[in-house]
Amino acid sequence: MKVKICCISSIEEAHMAIRSGATELGLVGPMPSGPGIISESKIAEIVKSVPDYINTFLLTSETDVKNIIEQHKRVKTNTIQIVDKLKYGNYHDIRNAIPDVKLVQVIHVINEKSVEEAQESAKDVDYILLDSGNPNKEIKELGGTGRTHNWELSKIIVKTIDKPVFLAGGLNPTNIKNAIETVNPYGVDLCSGVRYNGNLNAQKLELFFVHV
Repeated sequence: MKVKICCISSIEEAHMAIRSGATELGLVGPMPSGPGIISESKIAEIVKSVPDYINTFLLTSETDVKNIIEQHKRVKTNTIQIVDKLKYGNYHDIRNAIPDVKLVQVIHVINEKSVEEAQESAKDVDYILLDSGNPNKEIKELGGTGRTHNWELSKIIVKTIDKPVFLAGGLNPTNIKNAIETVNPYGVDLCSGVRYNGNLNAQKLELFFVHV
């Protein structure tokens, strides 16, 4: 089971997550809402500090492919997590510009239409990440809500696409075992569930990894 710790805010948090067993780190760029937002210079600094075998995810809310490519040039993560729908350009444009970078599309699991969205996006990306949130709100919720969603819909997505799926949204040490048993994802992704007063917490991390 791959574990992605998101909302990493410092080199110290990155290395704490890695020592605990995380193989993926989420680094949050500018967002309309949600926790963990850090500067692009800080993201680049963290990326440089971690081993090559760690997958570093740039969380981008950009919907224009040109902006995503330029943003990646500044931070140099090895993975791009697109948290909204692309409006200008497509996945192939990103691959042509930066072919060695893995692409992750976030699907906000709201209703049955989310299943169709995941199935369509899976054709062109390396991973799907299922999260709570609602991009249709006036102030978009693009993750980091601390809420769970309908895991039965997530279970259907995992069963019906041929790409690895990360499960996110309100995961914590008390519900992670049930989440994994229900959805059977490739990996799990969490932010607030292993934090105390906004800071990554070693005890919560240890408790979480006992159940993964």
